[in-house]
Amino acid sequence: MAAETRLLLPAALRRLPGTLARSVAIFVPVFFVATFVTFALRALSGLSPARIQLGEDATPQAIANIESQWGLDRPFLVQYWHWFTAVLHGDLGTSWVNGADISTLIGLGLGVSLSVAVFALVVGVVAGFALGTLAALRRGTWADRAVTGFVTTVSVLPAFVVGIVLVAVFAVGLGLFPSAGYAPVTDGVGPWLVHITLPALALSFDVMADVARQLRTGLVSAYEENYVIGAVVRGLSPRRVFFGHVLRNGIGPALATLGLKFPALVGASVVTEWIFGLQGFGRFANDSAQSGDVPAVQGVLVVSIALVVTFNLLVNVVLGRVTPASQRGV
Repeated sequence: MAAETRLLLPAALRRLPGTLARSVAIFVPVFFVATFVTFALRALSGLSPARIQLGEDATPQAIANIESQWGLDRPFLVQYWHWFTAVLHGDLGTSWVNGADISTLIGLGLGVSLSVAVFALVVGVVAGFALGTLAALRRGTWADRAVTGFVTTVSVLPAFVVGIVLVAVFAVGLGLFPSAGYAPVTDGVGPWLVHITLPALALSFDVMADVARQLRTGLVSAYEENYVIGAVVRGLSPRRVFFGHVLRNGIGPALATLGLKFPALVGASVVTEWIFGLQGFGRFANDSAQSGDVPAVQGVLVVSIALVVTFNLLVNVVLGRVTPASQRGV
């Protein structure tokens, strides 16, 4: 019975556990090494909570007492293991500046940044897929050239420039959106969407451009494959050829691009949040670095690493599930 059930499952679905296991085997060591490097930054920085709390005139004895309280007098590997095991339990430590729980501080801004980043990703992916598909289906025509010219233009525009233009036109000029601030989703979906639309649009242009370019390239290459030419010769409809053969085999580069774009969205949020007055993850990271709050910076880096690793893991799983070519290459 188990063998019969296995035969009934689609091939890609049967291979999914293997794909997931291989992806986890890659990303777990990456996370471990990245957290080790992150923790080592404190030792390399030479910063100390005593300098922040007591000032530059602190005596050596006072500095030693403070560092002993924070456990900084223990061997480096002991400090790292204590910190790493705490991270695995969701404890990112305590701020050197105000003694607050870093997990709580990051959580306050992470919801803001993730709202903007996920919305930007959705807008960029939807628009990029539409433009890339149009360019591929109309390859060599004016539509293809128009899409290529448009995505090339928007790809060189920095997010902060796009954000300033959006504020000037749609917030100040037309009054359609607020120019700054954030409304949590608990205040209603409408106010939440209104406040994150402009910053998300500012971040989505780069995603849209890369997805459109990669998708067009992948689809055009797929159209030139022998199996697609054979499907056309057999008399399959253009719709069936596109969705059954071309899209599944040409979508891989565009999906792989998303694994690179998500870290870019997280990084670009720093400038975007300043423009739109958002107290998000990027602003917290910048403020922590400016004040020398090393545990907070380490917490930001750990959360960023976890987000990037998780997102890339999901992209790998989707690639293995959706695209036959990538599945064969795993």
